[in-house]
Amino acid sequence: MKGYRTMAAALIAAAVLAAAGAALAGDTAGLTPGEIADLEKSLVVDATTRALINAVTNNDTRDLAYNRELHNRHDDVFNVTLDAKGITNQEQTGRCWLFAGFNVMRPAVMEKFNLDEFEFSQSHLFFWDKLEKANMFLEAIVQTSDRPIDDRELQAILDSPVPDGGWWNYVVTLIEKYGAVPKSVAPETKNSSNTNRLNGILDRMMRVDAVDLRRMAADGAGEAALAARRLEMMRDVYRILVFHMGRPPKEFVWRYEDKNKRIVEKRYTPLSFYEEAVGVDLNDYVALFDHPAHPYDALYRIAFCRNMVGMDDMEFVNLGVERLREFALKAVLNDELVWFAADVGKDHDPDAGILSPGVYDYASLFGVDLDMTKADRVLFRDTTPNHAMVFIGVDHDDGVPSKWLVENSWGTDRGDKGRWAMYDEWFTDNVFAVIVHKRHLPREVLSLLDTEPVVLPAWDPMRRAFDR
Repeated sequence: MKGYRTMAAALIAAAVLAAAGAALAGDTAGLTPGEIADLEKSLVVDATTRALINAVTNNDTRDLAYNRELHNRHDDVFNVTLDAKGITNQEQTGRCWLFAGFNVMRPAVMEKFNLDEFEFSQSHLFFWDKLEKANMFLEAIVQTSDRPIDDRELQAILDSPVPDGGWWNYVVTLIEKYGAVPKSVAPETKNSSNTNRLNGILDRMMRVDAVDLRRMAADGAGEAALAARRLEMMRDVYRILVFHMGRPPKEFVWRYEDKNKRIVEKRYTPLSFYEEAVGVDLNDYVALFDHPAHPYDALYRIAFCRNMVGMDDMEFVNLGVERLREFALKAVLNDELVWFAADVGKDHDPDAGILSPGVYDYASLFGVDLDMTKADRVLFRDTTPNHAMVFIGVDHDDGVPSKWLVENSWGTDRGDKGRWAMYDEWFTDNVFAVIVHKRHLPREVLSLLDTEPVVLPAWDPMRRAFDR
């Protein structure tokens, strides 16, 4: 039987290859022997080329392309530096959006309670984020149950059922519903700081459940039956999350020592702690984007860009990068930390903590033109905001920034002890979103919040930014 299956598989593979070959035979764009010969002749292997072949085949190309002149010009001096103590570490997870959100709020807690150091529990809100995302996924499956399986929106939902990633609006909705707690109350577990195994289990569970819900809907199950089945599925999700991260606290006693060696002890709920410790209305902050694939000076909404059923999808005002720079600078000069999102994979030296165009000069190394406009990079899937961080300073000359001081959440072993110097040209090329308070925005920008948003599809590049 085993031999029969092997032979059958071989015959099927041969048939597929034959069909593919037949299709290629009629493809006028296929490489001909003459064209291949032309390609071979185009590369003259002289001494310089041979040296490059030897260098590239035996080394990391990033090391070979590293721009030493740029490195030597770099300095880590900033004439405006905000008081943001401590570097956090998201470990092997996609929780940057949550870490950056808490890092913006942390200085207020330290000042209020007279502390040398403080950190929120990311694990606490991450538990609820996973639970809410699972519920939202199952609800989305029910809502789209009448669509064909290859429906583009449904495929975007199925692509990553319960991802780590999120946006600023995810932070807001979670805190409003579940509050916040100190890290000492709900510390990290092995699986909250390394989510690979957990995500694999949850995603498989969700897809199994999706098959079940779609089958029930196809068989004529009503809303009540589907809702009951969804609740059964959510019980499994809750149990799995507790196994991996522990049970979230409903009430706790926070005991701490302040700078004056005074020991304080008080009982809180997660909501009462947030209200006392921070007490800021997060809805007063506005998401400003540079999404160059769409017209500026307009309000947009991205379908399914949320982490809870019943909440609004993320909305943003699309202004262009110059306006983002203007309002981010205004906030930093007003002693406010700024949450932002960027493509951290571009022109990034993780050892020295430098974000600057040309830090790796691949064009000179390989003799190729790698320039694209920001809009084309978005449209052709070359870039997307994949990491959230915080502006904690700036080096500027009469309001014209040359570089920005960035607090990251990758621990102290990377960058300049956990901080990065972002040159302003890198801001232009790779920053896509900033979150600023309404008080920094002029009337013409605020008025856009009252307009009807243009709805972008679930497969828009901005929705999936932090899901990996």
